Amino acid sequence: MTYAETIDYLYTKLPMFTRIGARAIRPDLRNTLMLCKHLHNPQQRFRSVHVAGTNGKGSTSHMLAAILQKAGYKTGLYTSPHLKDFRERIRINGEMISENAVIDFVEQNKLLFESIEPSFFEMTVALAFEYFWKQKVDIAIIESGLGGRLDSTNIITPRLSVITNISYDHTDLLGDTLAKIAFEKAGIIKPEIPVVIGEMNAETDRIFIDKAKETNSPLLFANELCTTVRSDFNESLLLLSVENRQEKRTDLYETDLTGIYQAKNICTVLASVYELNKSGFEIEEGDIREGLKNVKSLTGLRGRWEILSKSPLTIADVAHNESGIRMAIEQLNEYPGKRLHFVIGFVKDKSLEHILPLFPKDASYYFCKPDLPRGLDVDILETLASELDLHGKKFSSVKEAFQNAKENARAEDIIYVGGSTFVVAEVI
Repeated sequence: MTYAETIDYLYTKLPMFTRIGARAIRPDLRNTLMLCKHLHNPQQRFRSVHVAGTNGKGSTSHMLAAILQKAGYKTGLYTSPHLKDFRERIRINGEMISENAVIDFVEQNKLLFESIEPSFFEMTVALAFEYFWKQKVDIAIIESGLGGRLDSTNIITPRLSVITNISYDHTDLLGDTLAKIAFEKAGIIKPEIPVVIGEMNAETDRIFIDKAKETNSPLLFANELCTTVRSDFNESLLLLSVENRQEKRTDLYETDLTGIYQAKNICTVLASVYELNKSGFEIEEGDIREGLKNVKSLTGLRGRWEILSKSPLTIADVAHNESGIRMAIEQLNEYPGKRLHFVIGFVKDKSLEHILPLFPKDASYYFCKPDLPRGLDVDILETLASELDLHGKKFSSVKEAFQNAKENARAEDIIYVGGSTFVVAEVI
């Protein structure tokens, strides 16, 4: 098969959560274990860091990868979902897996796929693990998909586990309380493996503390090490003042990820580097600074408060749940007096009763449906929004909605594209 035919085979033959939702989820790790056993357990043959959380796990994973690259380590990076090309999910030092590597993996294992019928995500995890092993990476950053305990990535024994934060998302799968969601995320904590928790929360702290005690895992809450005391941003850099609590000093960091929500992730990243150095890695302060400042160019990350144009200022951001949208709106409020244009669409399983009230009423809306079966019908979105006095027009495609926003916005206005990773993908 060609690469295009291979990808079409994967999309059509394997259950894919991003397209069909919960029906694609397997309730155990059996298929992933079978796949990896067939591949001679590649996940046991390279060092790794496992990253889970509700928000920030993608950004944290990319920041860590960038820092490790600058420190001279051949660094694998597994993330999901992709925006434009399937190969974005699997990178080494920022370079996507080759098309031929994807083709060969599918051809060599097609009979096994048809025998055990893995999900798209299970297959992709196995591909990533084999690729990282064969390419002899020094370390790989592995981002979990949903949850953690039963996530396909959770067959690794990492050098470090990282849990960024806990908030409401995928409650139909992970639970309807923060404690239940935290229990699923805590499932990545392994016996005697250090774990970094990105944020303290009265509802979830005890879950992580108890799990770490049970597994005899050293636990570090990131804010025990440092805290962000100030953040400022411009169109190219986010400037973060970070108080180092252990050494009683304040450091200034710059990152090309300019969403102010990165102020929450920075301490998680610094705490993770601290733990990696304790375990034998050699990451210097200069590596941290250069890695953070060049995350996009080093890793290829896109869609995190990405500036698509400056006149009008056009921002694409993959925030898609209550916590993420809340922080995005807070940052937009840093532009007082600007007319806002929102190009938004969602998938069906989002709790819009909690998300839509966060949007401002004095803005123009361009409602659309991302082009996948999980996409929320635009008529439903418009109806729900109008009940909250969010008024605008509905469009038959994301492209049409975005084009209309560009035609209506003045040079001094702001266009925000978001609500779903898949809306952002269609725009960029």
